[in-house]
Order: sequence, then structure tokens, then C-alpha cells
Amino acid sequence: MANNKPEPDQKIQDPKIEKNKRGPAPGSQKAKHGGQAVREKYGPEFYAKIGKMGGKKVKEKRGPQFYAEIGKKGGESTKRQRGSEFYSRIGKRGGERGRATATVVEIVKVVESE
Repeated sequence: MANNKPEPDQKIQDPKIEKNKRGPAPGSQKAKHGGQAVREKYGPEFYAKIGKMGGKKVKEKRGPQFYAEIGKKGGESTKRQRGSEFYSRIGKRGGERGRATATVVEIVKVVESE
């Protein structure tokens, strides 16, 4: 019968961690510096590009309904944390900005037509 105990000099591998995972641990100072190096090399737009690629893959894999579900969960969480008055307040702000934008657009159209 084989002995399953590791040898004293043998490291015990955490089964949750991939064996072939390269790079520093996520969230560590080294990982932070790696992210900064990537930003300096490729620019901040790189993150937007890879984020869109990831979002597209998720949409293909899970479908658009997935986004509706997580949006609903996020809205429910926000309502629990901030209360329904929060939505009333931001809705009023949005409405005011919408009216202001519409007014500016109307003025620009009048000026352009003259």
C-alpha cells in the first residue's frame, strides 16, 4: 500500500490553485506592478479592448438574458443598501439633465436655421 504522506521537502499543493498558473498571486503588490507595466506598455485603452472582448465572449456563452439577470440582482442590492428614495433622486436628476439637453438642442437648431 502506498504512503500518501508528502516527503518533508515536498511542498503540499493547494488543489484550488492551478499548477501551471503563471505570474504573481492576484491582488499582491507584484501583480499591481505588473498591471501598471501593462498599462504603460499598451495604454489604458488596452483594458477597454480586452474588457469588450471578454464581455462579447460572455454574451456568446450565456446569452443576453444573463445581463438582465445580473442587472436585476444589482438593482435589488442597490435598493436594499440605499433605499427606494435613491432611485427617485437620481431619476429626477436624469430628467432635469434630459430637459436641459433638449432645451440646448432646440436652441442650437433655432440658431442653425437662422
